[in-house]
Amino acid sequence: MDKNKYSELVTKSKAISNKWRSLPAPQRGEYIRLFGEELRTKKEALASTITKEARKIKTESLGEVQEAIDMCDFAVGLSRQLYGLTMPSERPNHRLQELWHPLGVVGCITAFNFPMAVFAWNFCLAAVCGNSIIWKPSPHSNGCAIGMKEVWDKVSGEFADLVLVLEGGNEEAVALCEDKRIDLISATGSTQMGKELAPIVSARLGKLLLELGGNNAAIVCPSADLDLTIKGIAFSACGTTGQRCTSLRRLFVHEDIYEDCTKRLQKCFDELVIGCPTKESSQIGPLISEASFNSMQDTINSLKDKGINISGGDRIEIEDPNEFYVKPALVLVNQIEEEMLSETFAPILYVKSYKNIEEAIQMQNDVSQGLSSSIFTNDMRESELFLSEAGSDCGIANVNIGTSGAEIGGAFGGEKDTGGGRESGSDAWKNYMRRMTVTVNYGEDLPLAQGVEFDEN
Repeated sequence: MDKNKYSELVTKSKAISNKWRSLPAPQRGEYIRLFGEELRTKKEALASTITKEARKIKTESLGEVQEAIDMCDFAVGLSRQLYGLTMPSERPNHRLQELWHPLGVVGCITAFNFPMAVFAWNFCLAAVCGNSIIWKPSPHSNGCAIGMKEVWDKVSGEFADLVLVLEGGNEEAVALCEDKRIDLISATGSTQMGKELAPIVSARLGKLLLELGGNNAAIVCPSADLDLTIKGIAFSACGTTGQRCTSLRRLFVHEDIYEDCTKRLQKCFDELVIGCPTKESSQIGPLISEASFNSMQDTINSLKDKGINISGGDRIEIEDPNEFYVKPALVLVNQIEEEMLSETFAPILYVKSYKNIEEAIQMQNDVSQGLSSSIFTNDMRESELFLSEAGSDCGIANVNIGTSGAEIGGAFGGEKDTGGGRESGSDAWKNYMRRMTVTVNYGEDLPLAQGVEFDEN
Protein backbone atom coordinates (compact mmCIF):
# COMPACT_ATOMS: atom_id res chain seq x y z
CA MET A 1 0.00 0.00 0.00
CA ASP A 2 1.27 3.46 -0.92
CA LYS A 3 1.04 5.25 2.44
CA ASN A 4 1.35 8.71 0.88
CA LYS A 5 -1.55 8.08 -1.50
CA TYR A 6 -3.58 6.67 1.37
CA SER A 7 -2.93 9.73 3.52
CA GLU A 8 -3.87 12.05 0.65
CA LEU A 9 -7.13 10.12 0.24
CA VAL A 10 -8.06 10.61 3.88
CA THR A 11 -7.10 14.28 3.73
CA LYS A 12 -9.38 14.79 0.73
CA SER A 13 -12.23 13.00 2.49
CA LYS A 14 -11.79 15.07 5.64
CA ALA A 15 -11.78 18.32 3.64
CA ILE A 16 -14.94 17.49 1.70
CA SER A 17 -16.74 16.36 4.86
CA ASN A 18 -16.14 19.78 6.43
CA LYS A 19 -17.65 21.44 3.36
CA TRP A 20 -20.52 18.96 2.97
CA ARG A 21 -21.69 19.16 6.58
CA SER A 22 -22.31 22.90 6.19
CA LEU A 23 -25.12 22.17 3.72
CA PRO A 24 -28.60 21.95 5.29
CA ALA A 25 -29.65 18.31 5.56
CA PRO A 26 -32.50 18.65 3.00
CA GLN A 27 -29.98 19.96 0.47
CA ARG A 28 -27.80 16.94 1.15
CA GLY A 29 -30.90 14.85 0.58
CA GLU A 30 -31.36 16.45 -2.84
CA TYR A 31 -27.96 15.16 -3.94
CA ILE A 32 -28.94 11.67 -2.79
CA ARG A 33 -32.19 11.99 -4.74
CA LEU A 34 -30.19 12.74 -7.89
CA PHE A 35 -27.94 9.79 -7.12
CA GLY A 36 -30.98 7.51 -6.91
CA GLU A 37 -32.40 8.82 -10.19
CA GLU A 38 -29.10 8.13 -11.95
CA LEU A 39 -28.98 4.65 -10.43
CA ARG A 40 -32.36 4.01 -12.04
CA THR A 41 -31.00 4.83 -15.48
CA LYS A 42 -27.95 2.61 -14.92
CA LYS A 43 -29.77 -0.27 -13.23
CA GLU A 44 -29.24 -2.86 -15.98
CA ALA A 45 -25.58 -1.99 -16.47
CA LEU A 46 -24.82 -2.04 -12.75
CA ALA A 47 -26.63 -5.35 -12.30
CA SER A 48 -24.53 -6.83 -15.11
CA THR A 49 -21.40 -5.76 -13.25
CA ILE A 50 -22.63 -7.50 -10.09
CA THR A 51 -23.34 -10.68 -12.03
CA LYS A 52 -19.93 -10.52 -13.66
CA GLU A 53 -18.00 -10.03 -10.42
CA ALA A 54 -20.11 -11.54 -7.62
CA ARG A 55 -21.60 -14.21 -9.95
CA LYS A 56 -25.13 -13.63 -8.71
CA ILE A 57 -28.03 -14.56 -10.95
CA LYS A 58 -29.57 -11.69 -12.90
CA THR A 59 -32.74 -11.25 -10.85
CA GLU A 60 -30.73 -11.03 -7.62
CA SER A 61 -28.32 -8.53 -9.17
CA LEU A 62 -31.20 -6.35 -10.34
CA GLY A 63 -32.72 -6.63 -6.88
CA GLU A 64 -29.49 -5.45 -5.31
CA VAL A 65 -29.36 -2.31 -7.46
CA GLN A 66 -33.01 -1.73 -6.60
CA GLU A 67 -32.05 -1.96 -2.94
CA ALA A 68 -29.52 0.83 -3.48
CA ILE A 69 -32.23 2.90 -5.19
CA ASP A 70 -34.62 2.25 -2.32
CA MET A 71 -31.96 3.38 0.15
CA CYS A 72 -31.70 6.66 -1.73
CA ASP A 73 -35.44 7.19 -1.44
CA PHE A 74 -35.32 6.36 2.27
CA ALA A 75 -32.43 8.75 2.85
CA VAL A 76 -34.11 11.61 0.99
CA GLY A 77 -37.04 11.43 3.39
CA LEU A 78 -34.68 11.02 6.33
CA SER A 79 -32.90 14.26 5.41
CA ARG A 80 -35.95 16.11 6.79
CA GLN A 81 -36.36 13.83 9.82
CA LEU A 82 -33.07 13.87 11.73
CA TYR A 83 -35.04 14.40 14.89
CA GLY A 84 -33.69 15.05 18.37
CA LEU A 85 -35.81 14.77 21.49
CA THR A 86 -36.85 17.58 23.81
CA MET A 87 -37.15 16.48 27.43
CA PRO A 88 -38.77 18.22 30.39
CA SER A 89 -36.20 19.73 32.73
CA GLU A 90 -36.48 19.36 36.50
CA ARG A 91 -35.27 22.97 36.85
CA PRO A 92 -37.61 25.94 36.24
CA ASN A 93 -36.98 28.07 33.15
CA HIS A 94 -34.70 25.47 31.59
CA ARG A 95 -34.97 23.54 28.33
CA LEU A 96 -33.37 20.11 27.90
CA GLN A 97 -32.89 18.62 24.44
CA GLU A 98 -30.61 16.49 22.27
CA LEU A 99 -28.99 17.53 19.01
CA TRP A 100 -27.40 15.29 16.38
CA HIS A 101 -24.25 16.29 14.49
CA PRO A 102 -22.17 14.61 11.76
CA LEU A 103 -19.20 12.47 12.74
CA GLY A 104 -16.90 13.38 9.84
CA VAL A 105 -15.31 10.57 7.79
CA VAL A 106 -16.81 7.07 7.63
CA GLY A 107 -14.63 4.12 6.62
CA CYS A 108 -16.81 1.52 4.93
CA ILE A 109 -15.50 -2.04 4.44
CA THR A 110 -17.80 -4.29 2.40
CA ALA A 111 -17.91 -7.93 1.31
CA PHE A 112 -18.27 -9.47 -2.16
CA ASN A 113 -21.75 -10.91 -1.79
CA PHE A 114 -23.62 -7.59 -1.73
CA PRO A 115 -21.07 -5.36 -3.46
CA MET A 116 -23.41 -2.39 -4.01
CA ALA A 117 -26.31 -2.66 -1.56
CA VAL A 118 -24.25 -2.62 1.64
CA PHE A 119 -22.33 0.42 0.40
CA ALA A 120 -25.69 2.11 -0.26
CA TRP A 121 -26.89 1.27 3.26
CA ASN A 122 -23.89 3.10 4.66
CA PHE A 123 -23.37 5.88 2.15
CA CYS A 124 -26.95 7.10 1.83
CA LEU A 125 -27.38 7.41 5.59
CA ALA A 126 -23.88 8.71 6.26
CA ALA A 127 -24.24 11.34 3.52
CA VAL A 128 -27.57 12.82 4.60
CA CYS A 129 -26.21 12.89 8.14
CA GLY A 130 -23.36 15.09 6.89
CA ASN A 131 -20.43 12.67 6.52
CA SER A 132 -18.02 11.70 3.76
CA ILE A 133 -17.15 8.06 3.10
CA ILE A 134 -14.04 6.10 2.15
CA TRP A 135 -15.12 2.80 0.68
CA LYS A 136 -12.89 -0.26 0.72
CA PRO A 137 -14.73 -2.90 -1.31
CA SER A 138 -13.89 -6.58 -1.49
CA PRO A 139 -11.09 -7.30 -3.97
CA HIS A 140 -13.64 -9.52 -5.74
CA SER A 141 -15.86 -6.51 -6.52
CA ASN A 142 -13.70 -3.49 -7.34
CA GLY A 143 -15.60 -3.05 -10.60
CA CYS A 144 -18.86 -2.67 -8.68
CA ALA A 145 -17.30 0.07 -6.56
CA ILE A 146 -16.00 1.87 -9.63
CA GLY A 147 -19.45 1.68 -11.22
CA MET A 148 -21.15 3.22 -8.18
CA LYS A 149 -18.47 5.88 -7.89
CA GLU A 150 -18.99 6.86 -11.54
CA VAL A 151 -22.72 7.29 -10.92
CA TRP A 152 -22.06 9.51 -7.91
CA ASP A 153 -19.50 11.57 -9.81
CA LYS A 154 -22.03 12.29 -12.54
CA VAL A 155 -24.53 13.96 -10.18
CA SER A 156 -22.36 15.30 -7.35
CA GLY A 157 -20.52 18.23 -8.96
CA GLU A 158 -18.16 19.82 -6.44
CA PHE A 159 -18.90 17.04 -3.95
CA ALA A 160 -17.45 14.16 -6.00
CA ASP A 161 -14.90 13.44 -3.27
CA LEU A 162 -17.70 12.62 -0.86
CA VAL A 163 -17.22 9.03 -2.09
CA LEU A 164 -13.61 7.87 -2.38
CA VAL A 165 -12.71 4.26 -3.22
CA LEU A 166 -9.77 2.57 -1.53
CA GLU A 167 -8.95 -0.62 -3.41
CA GLY A 168 -6.98 -3.33 -1.68
CA GLY A 169 -7.18 -6.08 0.90
CA ASN A 170 -6.32 -6.61 4.55
CA GLU A 171 -3.58 -3.97 4.68
CA GLU A 172 -5.93 -1.23 3.53
CA ALA A 173 -8.66 -2.36 5.95
CA VAL A 174 -6.21 -2.27 8.85
CA ALA A 175 -5.00 1.19 7.80
CA LEU A 176 -8.56 2.55 8.02
CA CYS A 177 -9.07 0.93 11.40
CA GLU A 178 -5.84 2.37 12.80
CA ASP A 179 -6.43 5.90 11.48
CA LYS A 180 -7.73 8.34 14.10
CA ARG A 181 -8.99 10.58 11.28
CA ILE A 182 -11.64 7.95 10.46
CA ASP A 183 -14.54 8.74 12.76
CA LEU A 184 -16.51 5.54 12.21
CA ILE A 185 -15.55 2.13 10.85
CA SER A 186 -18.50 0.25 9.36
CA ALA A 187 -17.38 -3.28 8.47
CA THR A 188 -19.45 -6.03 6.90
CA GLY A 189 -17.96 -9.50 6.56
CA SER A 190 -17.09 -12.64 8.46
CA THR A 191 -17.05 -12.94 12.23
CA GLN A 192 -13.33 -13.66 12.03
CA MET A 193 -12.76 -10.41 10.16
CA GLY A 194 -14.69 -8.52 12.82
CA LYS A 195 -12.68 -10.11 15.64
CA GLU A 196 -9.45 -9.05 13.93
CA LEU A 197 -10.49 -5.47 13.15
CA ALA A 198 -12.46 -4.60 16.30
CA PRO A 199 -9.46 -4.53 18.69
CA ILE A 200 -7.61 -2.19 16.33
CA VAL A 201 -10.44 0.35 16.37
CA SER A 202 -11.07 -0.13 20.08
CA ALA A 203 -7.40 0.54 20.86
CA ARG A 204 -7.91 4.13 19.69
CA LEU A 205 -11.40 4.31 21.26
CA GLY A 206 -12.91 4.65 17.80
CA LYS A 207 -16.52 4.11 16.80
CA LEU A 208 -17.33 0.75 15.24
CA LEU A 209 -20.36 -0.66 13.41
CA LEU A 210 -20.08 -4.39 12.72
CA GLU A 211 -22.42 -6.53 10.65
CA LEU A 212 -20.84 -9.98 10.64
CA GLY A 213 -21.68 -13.60 9.95
CA GLY A 214 -24.80 -15.54 10.77
CA ASN A 215 -25.56 -19.19 11.48
CA ASN A 216 -29.25 -18.83 10.84
CA ALA A 217 -32.00 -21.29 11.68
CA ALA A 218 -35.64 -21.87 10.83
CA ILE A 219 -38.25 -23.84 12.75
CA VAL A 220 -41.03 -25.71 10.95
CA CYS A 221 -44.07 -26.38 13.13
CA PRO A 222 -46.85 -28.97 12.60
CA SER A 223 -49.33 -26.29 11.49
CA ALA A 224 -47.01 -24.84 8.83
CA ASP A 225 -48.15 -24.45 5.23
CA LEU A 226 -45.55 -26.77 3.70
CA ASP A 227 -45.90 -25.46 0.15
CA LEU A 228 -45.02 -21.98 1.36
CA THR A 229 -42.42 -23.34 3.77
CA ILE A 230 -40.46 -25.33 1.20
CA LYS A 231 -40.28 -22.34 -1.12
CA GLY A 232 -39.05 -20.12 1.73
CA ILE A 233 -36.45 -22.66 2.82
CA ALA A 234 -35.13 -23.22 -0.71
CA PHE A 235 -34.44 -19.53 -1.37
CA SER A 236 -33.00 -18.93 2.09
CA ALA A 237 -30.65 -21.90 1.89
CA CYS A 238 -29.69 -21.80 -1.79
CA GLY A 239 -30.19 -18.22 -2.98
CA THR A 240 -26.91 -16.44 -3.78
CA THR A 241 -25.41 -19.97 -3.65
CA GLY A 242 -25.70 -19.90 0.13
CA GLN A 243 -23.38 -16.88 0.31
CA ARG A 244 -25.57 -14.46 2.26
CA CYS A 245 -24.94 -13.62 5.89
CA THR A 246 -28.66 -14.36 6.30
CA SER A 247 -28.56 -17.70 4.43
CA LEU A 248 -30.39 -20.54 6.15
CA ARG A 249 -27.91 -23.02 7.64
CA ARG A 250 -29.98 -25.04 10.14
CA LEU A 251 -33.56 -26.34 9.92
CA PHE A 252 -35.51 -27.79 12.84
CA VAL A 253 -38.65 -29.71 11.80
CA HIS A 254 -41.29 -31.08 14.15
CA GLU A 255 -41.14 -34.87 14.31
CA ASP A 256 -44.78 -35.26 13.20
CA ILE A 257 -44.05 -33.69 9.79
CA TYR A 258 -40.33 -34.43 9.51
CA GLU A 259 -40.57 -37.20 6.91
CA ASP A 260 -43.00 -35.30 4.69
CA CYS A 261 -41.01 -32.09 4.94
CA THR A 262 -37.62 -33.66 4.15
CA LYS A 263 -39.03 -35.54 1.15
CA ARG A 264 -40.49 -32.33 -0.26
CA LEU A 265 -37.28 -30.48 0.45
CA GLN A 266 -35.17 -33.10 -1.30
CA LYS A 267 -37.39 -32.93 -4.37
CA CYS A 268 -37.16 -29.15 -4.40
CA PHE A 269 -33.35 -29.20 -4.10
CA ASP A 270 -33.11 -31.75 -6.92
CA GLU A 271 -35.15 -29.52 -9.22
CA LEU A 272 -33.20 -26.30 -8.66
CA VAL A 273 -31.57 -25.03 -11.85
CA ILE A 274 -27.82 -24.59 -11.47
CA GLY A 275 -26.16 -22.65 -14.27
CA CYS A 276 -24.41 -19.60 -15.59
CA PRO A 277 -25.79 -16.58 -13.72
CA THR A 278 -26.27 -14.65 -16.95
CA LYS A 279 -28.96 -17.12 -18.06
CA GLU A 280 -32.55 -16.25 -17.17
CA SER A 281 -33.30 -19.88 -16.24
CA SER A 282 -30.53 -20.17 -13.64
CA GLN A 283 -31.50 -20.15 -9.96
CA ILE A 284 -28.04 -20.87 -8.55
CA GLY A 285 -24.72 -19.61 -9.86
CA PRO A 286 -21.18 -20.61 -8.84
CA LEU A 287 -19.38 -20.06 -5.57
CA ILE A 288 -17.20 -16.95 -5.54
CA SER A 289 -13.86 -18.79 -5.50
CA GLU A 290 -11.97 -22.05 -5.24
CA ALA A 291 -11.26 -21.23 -1.60
CA SER A 292 -15.02 -21.13 -0.93
CA PHE A 293 -15.46 -24.47 -2.68
CA ASN A 294 -12.64 -26.04 -0.67
CA SER A 295 -14.16 -24.76 2.57
CA MET A 296 -17.48 -26.37 1.64
CA GLN A 297 -15.79 -29.66 0.77
CA ASP A 298 -13.83 -29.69 4.03
CA THR A 299 -17.10 -29.45 5.96
CA ILE A 300 -18.81 -32.11 3.86
CA ASN A 301 -15.87 -34.50 4.16
CA SER A 302 -15.84 -34.01 7.91
CA LEU A 303 -19.52 -34.97 8.03
CA LYS A 304 -19.00 -37.96 5.74
CA ASP A 305 -16.25 -39.25 8.01
CA LYS A 306 -18.92 -39.51 10.72
CA GLY A 307 -21.20 -41.52 8.42
CA ILE A 308 -23.82 -38.75 8.22
CA ASN A 309 -26.43 -38.83 5.47
CA ILE A 310 -25.64 -36.13 2.87
CA SER A 311 -27.39 -35.45 -0.41
CA GLY A 312 -25.61 -33.15 -2.88
CA GLY A 313 -22.59 -30.99 -2.16
CA ASP A 314 -20.64 -32.18 -5.17
CA ARG A 315 -19.13 -29.98 -7.87
CA ILE A 316 -20.87 -29.69 -11.24
CA GLU A 317 -18.91 -28.90 -14.40
CA ILE A 318 -20.74 -26.15 -16.28
CA GLU A 319 -19.11 -24.23 -19.14
CA ASP A 320 -16.09 -22.48 -17.57
CA PRO A 321 -13.89 -25.10 -15.84
CA ASN A 322 -12.40 -22.37 -13.63
CA GLU A 323 -15.72 -21.72 -11.90
CA PHE A 324 -17.06 -23.73 -9.00
CA TYR A 325 -20.69 -24.72 -9.38
CA VAL A 326 -22.04 -27.00 -6.65
CA LYS A 327 -25.22 -28.85 -5.90
CA PRO A 328 -26.72 -27.63 -2.61
CA ALA A 329 -26.12 -30.10 0.21
CA LEU A 330 -28.93 -31.44 2.36
CA VAL A 331 -27.58 -32.94 5.59
CA LEU A 332 -29.94 -34.97 7.77
CA VAL A 333 -28.65 -35.26 11.34
CA ASN A 334 -29.87 -37.08 14.43
CA GLN A 335 -28.02 -34.83 16.86
CA ILE A 336 -26.30 -31.45 16.91
CA GLU A 337 -23.01 -31.95 15.11
CA GLU A 338 -19.95 -29.76 15.68
CA GLU A 339 -20.04 -28.59 12.05
CA MET A 340 -23.46 -27.03 12.67
CA LEU A 341 -22.08 -24.63 15.26
CA SER A 342 -19.98 -22.62 12.82
CA GLU A 343 -20.91 -20.97 9.53
CA THR A 344 -19.76 -22.46 6.24
CA PHE A 345 -20.37 -19.79 3.59
CA ALA A 346 -21.90 -22.20 1.07
CA PRO A 347 -25.22 -23.96 0.36
CA ILE A 348 -25.23 -26.55 3.17
CA LEU A 349 -28.50 -27.07 5.06
CA TYR A 350 -28.61 -29.20 8.21
CA VAL A 351 -32.01 -30.72 9.08
CA LYS A 352 -32.95 -32.11 12.49
CA SER A 353 -36.26 -33.09 14.07
CA TYR A 354 -37.59 -31.72 17.36
CA LYS A 355 -40.35 -32.66 19.83
CA ASN A 356 -41.57 -29.32 21.22
CA ILE A 357 -41.22 -25.64 20.36
CA GLU A 358 -39.12 -24.82 23.42
CA GLU A 359 -36.55 -27.42 22.37
CA ALA A 360 -36.45 -26.01 18.84
CA ILE A 361 -35.91 -22.44 20.07
CA GLN A 362 -33.14 -23.59 22.39
CA MET A 363 -31.34 -25.37 19.53
CA GLN A 364 -31.78 -22.35 17.29
CA ASN A 365 -30.25 -20.01 19.88
CA ASP A 366 -27.44 -22.36 20.91
CA VAL A 367 -24.81 -20.93 18.54
CA SER A 368 -22.43 -18.00 18.88
CA GLN A 369 -24.05 -15.96 16.08
CA GLY A 370 -27.38 -14.14 16.28
CA LEU A 371 -28.32 -12.61 12.96
CA SER A 372 -31.50 -14.02 11.40
CA SER A 373 -34.15 -16.57 12.32
CA SER A 374 -37.57 -17.69 11.21
CA ILE A 375 -40.52 -19.85 12.16
CA PHE A 376 -43.12 -21.41 9.91
CA THR A 377 -46.39 -21.84 11.80
CA ASN A 378 -50.06 -20.98 11.74
CA ASP A 379 -50.30 -21.29 15.53
CA MET A 380 -50.35 -17.83 17.11
CA ARG A 381 -49.03 -19.13 20.42
CA GLU A 382 -45.94 -20.56 18.74
CA SER A 383 -45.23 -17.45 16.69
CA GLU A 384 -45.70 -15.13 19.67
CA LEU A 385 -43.43 -17.27 21.85
CA PHE A 386 -40.81 -17.15 19.07
CA LEU A 387 -40.96 -13.33 19.03
CA SER A 388 -40.97 -12.93 22.82
CA GLU A 389 -38.06 -12.40 25.20
CA ALA A 390 -38.03 -16.18 25.66
CA GLY A 391 -37.83 -16.77 21.91
CA SER A 392 -35.33 -16.01 19.20
CA ASP A 393 -32.16 -14.21 20.32
CA CYS A 394 -31.43 -12.86 16.84
CA GLY A 395 -31.56 -9.33 15.49
CA ILE A 396 -33.99 -10.52 12.80
CA ALA A 397 -36.95 -12.81 13.50
CA ASN A 398 -39.42 -13.74 10.75
CA VAL A 399 -42.75 -15.55 10.73
CA ASN A 400 -43.75 -17.57 7.65
CA ILE A 401 -40.89 -16.25 5.53
CA GLY A 402 -37.28 -17.41 5.32
CA THR A 403 -34.24 -15.97 7.00
CA SER A 404 -33.03 -13.93 4.01
CA GLY A 405 -34.51 -11.10 1.96
CA ALA A 406 -34.77 -8.27 4.50
CA GLU A 407 -36.37 -4.96 3.49
CA ILE A 408 -34.51 -1.67 3.85
CA GLY A 409 -37.13 -0.13 6.16
CA GLY A 410 -36.01 -2.19 9.15
CA ALA A 411 -32.65 -1.99 10.89
CA PHE A 412 -30.42 -4.82 9.66
CA GLY A 413 -27.99 -6.64 11.95
CA GLY A 414 -27.67 -9.14 14.74
CA GLU A 415 -26.44 -10.00 18.20
CA LYS A 416 -23.59 -11.98 19.77
CA ASP A 417 -20.82 -12.80 17.26
CA THR A 418 -22.79 -11.05 14.53
CA GLY A 419 -21.40 -7.84 16.01
CA GLY A 420 -24.41 -5.94 17.35
CA GLY A 421 -24.39 -3.33 14.58
CA ARG A 422 -27.45 -2.03 12.73
CA GLU A 423 -27.47 -0.73 9.17
CA SER A 424 -30.14 0.36 6.67
CA GLY A 425 -33.51 1.52 8.02
CA SER A 426 -35.31 2.42 11.24
CA ASP A 427 -33.03 4.57 13.45
CA ALA A 428 -29.75 3.13 12.10
CA TRP A 429 -28.90 6.68 10.98
CA LYS A 430 -27.90 7.47 14.56
CA ASN A 431 -24.74 5.39 14.07
CA TYR A 432 -23.45 8.06 11.70
CA MET A 433 -23.97 11.01 14.04
CA ARG A 434 -22.86 12.14 17.47
CA ARG A 435 -25.43 12.99 20.11
CA MET A 436 -25.21 16.28 22.01
CA THR A 437 -27.29 16.83 25.13
CA VAL A 438 -28.13 20.52 25.51
CA THR A 439 -29.45 22.46 28.50
CA VAL A 440 -30.61 26.06 28.01
CA ASN A 441 -31.26 28.32 30.99
CA TYR A 442 -33.54 31.17 29.96
CA GLY A 443 -34.26 32.33 33.49
CA GLU A 444 -32.54 34.68 35.92
CA ASP A 445 -31.65 32.11 38.58
CA LEU A 446 -29.16 29.22 38.56
CA PRO A 447 -30.79 26.22 40.23
CA LEU A 448 -28.68 23.04 40.19
CA ALA A 449 -29.90 19.60 39.23
CA GLN A 450 -30.85 17.02 41.86
CA GLY A 451 -31.47 19.84 44.36
CA VAL A 452 -27.77 20.46 44.95
CA GLU A 453 -27.10 23.76 46.71
CA PHE A 454 -23.91 25.74 46.24
CA ASP A 455 -24.79 29.22 47.43
CA GLU A 456 -22.19 31.91 47.75
CA ASN A 457 -21.79 33.32 51.26
